[in-house]
Parts: sequence; C-alpha cells; structure tokens
Amino acid sequence: MSGLTLDLALTITQAAFVKAREDGARPLSVVVLDGGGHVLTIHRQETASLFRSTIATAKAAGALGMGMGSRAIAARARQSPAFFASLSAVTEGQIALAPGGVLIRDAAGAILGAVGISGDTSDLDERCAVAGIAAAGLVADPGADPEARP
Repeated sequence: MSGLTLDLALTITQAAFVKAREDGARPLSVVVLDGGGHVLTIHRQETASLFRSTIATAKAAGALGMGMGSRAIAARARQSPAFFASLSAVTEGQIALAPGGVLIRDAAGAILGAVGISGDTSDLDERCAVAGIAAAGLVADPGADPEARP
C-alpha cells in the first residue's frame, strides 16, 4: 500500500464511531492524519465538547512526531517529566500525553499515519481508534505501556 487514502480515513472514522456507540462512549472527536501529519479527516459527534478535536489532533500528532502510540508517550512522560515539559513547549502544546493517539501501520510495519480520539476515557478513546484502524484492514499501534504487566 502506498499510503493512507481519504476512503481509508473515512472508514477508520466511521468504524471508530460505531465502536463508540457499541461501548456507550460519550461524544467523540476523531482525527486521522496522514504520514506527513496532514489532516485527512476530522469529525466530531454533534455534542462533543469544544476542545475534543484539538485534543484528538494533539494525540495523533504526538504519536506521529514521536513514532509511538500515545500510550507509550504517556508512560515515558511519567518517567521523564522535564523532557516532556520541554517537548510540550517546543511543539507549542501540540502533543497530548494520554492514550488515544494510535499509529496506523501497513502489514509490513510502515507508518501510514495516526488516529487521535478524544471524548471519553483515554482507554475507551484508544479502543475506538484501534477498532477503526482494524476495520480499514490496517495495523493499529497504540504503543505498549512499558509499566504494564501482562
């Protein structure tokens, strides 16, 4: 696959909203960025609160910028708060240190883009992103939490 298309991004978005309804999530915003960090889609459910799209974008952009899902970024931020405070300043706040930013990979492992979701708990946001990516036939990489125990 050469890259992330608008059709794939729309599939990801719609499937994420389906998962959100199935799981009883609060209203969400879903952002899909291509591999260069450009917005392919940004959608919010009608009653999603004001900053949800901004937070979703920061989750996706952070995942792309750091090359890891935002779950791993959040874990690293707990270990290196000074670095991530500096990173937040350098990026002018365009990084969110919470799960819900998921890298989109092809079958060979190449990064095609990222999904960011905000609106419910970070864990549920992430589950919706993973479901959306899977529905598009792509590989979700939320970033393993190095502190998590199997």
